Amino acid sequence: MKGPRKRHLLLAATFAVLFGAGPTVGDVGGCGATVEPLDVARFARARKTVDCERCTDCALSTQRCKDACDPKVPSDVAFPARCFPLYHDGEVCLRALLAASCTDYALYVDDQVREVPSECEFCREGGDP
Repeated sequence: MKGPRKRHLLLAATFAVLFGAGPTVGDVGGCGATVEPLDVARFARARKTVDCERCTDCALSTQRCKDACDPKVPSDVAFPARCFPLYHDGEVCLRALLAASCTDYALYVDDQVREVPSECEFCREGGDP
């Protein structure tokens, strides 16, 4: 086999390997894992703990940081009514928060204009989950 036919076969094989090896789009429970909904109350407690930890590590003193470190203040974590995040979503969010730089974290706990890391945007308000 020579020429264009061999090149086409090689190209087709390359695409098959690159795009065919892995879970299909939308295969949320890939690798045999079961799909588990996020326990919102448990996630809220974990998020509050991470916020307090990072605020302390980064010497941030916003009101949001003070609230995160105050056991008497409830967590401000909330999701839109039609939002059903998965356990894995919560894990990814918490890992992103723990890995964020102090400069980025200051934006996440700002009292005026709070940014949300993309890993923690489970469901956007007003849109479908």
